[in-house]
Amino acid sequence: MKIFLIGSGGREHALAWALKRTSKREIEIFCAPGSAGIEKVARSVPISATDVRELAAFAEKEKIKLTLVGGEAPLAAGVTDAFAARGLQIAAPSADAARLESSKAFAKEFMERHGIPTARSRTIETLAAAHETLRSGEFGARDEPVVVKADGLAAGKGVVVANSKTEAELAAAELLNLPLLSAHTDAALTSPRLVIEEMLVGREASLLLWTDGRDYRLMPPAQDHKRVGNGDIGANTGGMGAVTAGNILDAATLARITREIVEPTLDGIARDRLNFRGVLYIGLMLTADGARVLEYNVRFGDPEAQAILVRLETDLVAISEAIAARRLGEVKIAWSDMASACVVLAASGYPGTVETGTRIEGLDSMANEAFDDEIRQVEIFHSGTRRDENDGAWRTAGGRVLGVTARGATLAESLRRCYRHVEKISWQGMHYRTDIGRGLLPKL
Repeated sequence: MKIFLIGSGGREHALAWALKRTSKREIEIFCAPGSAGIEKVARSVPISATDVRELAAFAEKEKIKLTLVGGEAPLAAGVTDAFAARGLQIAAPSADAARLESSKAFAKEFMERHGIPTARSRTIETLAAAHETLRSGEFGARDEPVVVKADGLAAGKGVVVANSKTEAELAAAELLNLPLLSAHTDAALTSPRLVIEEMLVGREASLLLWTDGRDYRLMPPAQDHKRVGNGDIGANTGGMGAVTAGNILDAATLARITREIVEPTLDGIARDRLNFRGVLYIGLMLTADGARVLEYNVRFGDPEAQAILVRLETDLVAISEAIAARRLGEVKIAWSDMASACVVLAASGYPGTVETGTRIEGLDSMANEAFDDEIRQVEIFHSGTRRDENDGAWRTAGGRVLGVTARGATLAESLRRCYRHVEKISWQGMHYRTDIGRGLLPKL
């Protein structure tokens, strides 16, 4: 069976790995554009992830039976619509449904229309309007924090948590000129609108689910770590690590979130006739007054995908086929009862201008280690690497380079395994957080 995976990062490596590991059938995976790391489990195809016509043409020519999409840009560009027009099976939302992620303003309007709890917000289109809103007192005094968001896709860099209204005004000016991912090409556009919203206080959590537009299946709750530095300080990133564990959401909290957020969201999608089949990611803030939605994503998070998928025990091919065919209600999905963690290793300069081409030490030697139980519980997913054509060495090729991911009977054991393997990898300028998941560990 031929499967097509669109993307090239750590999330896509984890998806390809999970497809191979869980499948009951013999499968061949193609990945566009793919990467040197992904080639361990899939064949790379040199087509841009946003070239939807070429992607659909390739799938038709190769008689691909099922396609999955890793990132947001292809979805916003209409890859699902292009595949559907050719009668090709794809487990992913349409461009119309993808606006839940590709437009912050659309998502806020959706939440307000369907009564889904979220932060108070205002959508503005000019810098003058931003200044007027920030100075009006609507979002508190001048020295109180506020959140400013670019309306479009910004590769995880379109949100600023400003500590004051003065800082928010500077952020608004920057975000209105922030290069965004174009919905139809690889060219950059700039944000036509901003969303300004109140600062919510609490603990963050990520709840992901599969849906076929009718039925849904929840994944293990996760917690992401967005800030670059220990203690959640520094610039926002695409994610420096993620964990899954039983104490992220207790049973009562999860039941309330399902009742007040998950099911109203899916009902709203149905009422608005959005063609949504695939993964829905709900970013949550657990406030004193209950959970509030921070954002929707219409695909797996990265690195949440790595932490979640290492716990999957059901055939991912079968799950994806059921989503595409609107038969998810027939599928029971099993998960390991272990906890998991992913620690991201980043290149010098990330999340700003990064240095690439630096030699990575330790990866090949780890692949040759004894295959004991400890090794079986650890996976290393490649986000931004390449093989040197001259000496065969692994080199950095992006900001986030590797995701060291591990399972364990407890979160503490998962993290111990992650960091033990992190210590075996090195390159000049490598940095990572040493406090991933620490807030969920028992207090000593």
